[in-house]
Amino acid sequence: MIDSHHYKSLIKLGIPIVIGQLGMIVLGFADTLMIGHHSTEDLAAASFVNNMFNLAIIFATGFSYGLTSIVGSLFGSGEKKAVGQTLRNSLCANGLIAILLTVVMGILYLNIHRLGQPEELLPLMRPYYVVLLISLLFVLLFNAFKQFADGITDTQTPMWLLIAGNALNILGNWILIYGHFGFPEMGLLGAGIATLASRIVMFVAFVGIFLVTKRYQPYKEGFLRGKLNKADFLRLNKLGWPVGLQMGMETASFSLATIMVGWLGATALAAHQVMLTIGQLGYMMYYGMAAAVAVRVSNFHGQKDTESVRRSANAGFHIILCMAVLVSLPLFFLRNEIGGWFTDNDEVTLMVASLIVPFIIYQFGDGMQCNYSNALRGIADVKPVMYIAFIAYFLISLPAGYLFGFVFDWGLTGIWLSFPFGLTSAGLMFYGRFRKQNTLFKPHISNKP
Repeated sequence: MIDSHHYKSLIKLGIPIVIGQLGMIVLGFADTLMIGHHSTEDLAAASFVNNMFNLAIIFATGFSYGLTSIVGSLFGSGEKKAVGQTLRNSLCANGLIAILLTVVMGILYLNIHRLGQPEELLPLMRPYYVVLLISLLFVLLFNAFKQFADGITDTQTPMWLLIAGNALNILGNWILIYGHFGFPEMGLLGAGIATLASRIVMFVAFVGIFLVTKRYQPYKEGFLRGKLNKADFLRLNKLGWPVGLQMGMETASFSLATIMVGWLGATALAAHQVMLTIGQLGYMMYYGMAAAVAVRVSNFHGQKDTESVRRSANAGFHIILCMAVLVSLPLFFLRNEIGGWFTDNDEVTLMVASLIVPFIIYQFGDGMQCNYSNALRGIADVKPVMYIAFIAYFLISLPAGYLFGFVFDWGLTGIWLSFPFGLTSAGLMFYGRFRKQNTLFKPHISNKP
């Protein structure tokens, strides 16, 4: 028997998050389209730099997820001052993480010439890299406000800010990449400056909304008068680091694969960037719905309602599978045209078409790992996700990519054929862990939707 209320509740909670995620996808598509039509070299350089920064940003996003469950618990208990104080501590924690990531990414920048990338791309990579490095702080501070808002069930404010910020970014791309309204034609660097400006505006706008709107008024006192304290820091780090590392290791497998792709040349890098942009469409949608799964699962877990925990997680996976079908079918039928949307280079277009099938194969595993890693987050079982992620992405996916791509000499297609192995093995291990942990609690069935 299907409990339709689990599906309805997940869709209602998850759709605003998914829409916000889709706004980021639209930005990724627009960036790749505009950069690709400016030059294939710009597109190849963007591929490398964006994948390096995706690693840092995804880790930071995962770290900030720790705030949502803490705020959600305090919000449910009516402790609004404590919510404000926790937000203040989260901003400080995210700021420190931003400094750490800036240092790490700065070291990578100083060694970018040692990573075997095409020499002709380095003059394009370096200034773009520096601008994105400056923007990291604003990404993390915005994340703190977003997870706070999600925790008090206000998923619409972050959604509208993301949409508006992405629209500003796209407009800035058009002006600065091609040189409109009297600005010089800046190419890839212009895209980076537009991204930096939009990230600053989104953060400043969220601060303004928090300080002046009535909805956030009850939390201002705790935010303004609350103290930075060790207890909040420990709670945020205890939940944030495992999730951040799990998501970071998944992204790292793609980022390190990008380094291998760079060994194949600029054309392969450009095709790789196009496919990664397309791949974000599914991933962001799945993670948006999976975030709703985490909220629902944590709610039922607090009630010790193990049956509803299981049903919510499974319902989320069913919804994500439907999303995977909706993503995969159009891409399969349009596989020969997709590359031409992003670039005028026929060789890149042919390479993109060859990667569609491996992409479709890994959608099942990607959806499964998104869903059940978030279900584990919902029952506060976050440490094992780090070990599972290490096994799946570093011990399975990356070695398989090198084996298929270079030992078997399958090139770019071979590297992409490794992704289904890593993602599916992660999904199966997360699912097994979730089932095992959920049976450790005494079953209780609630009639609450």
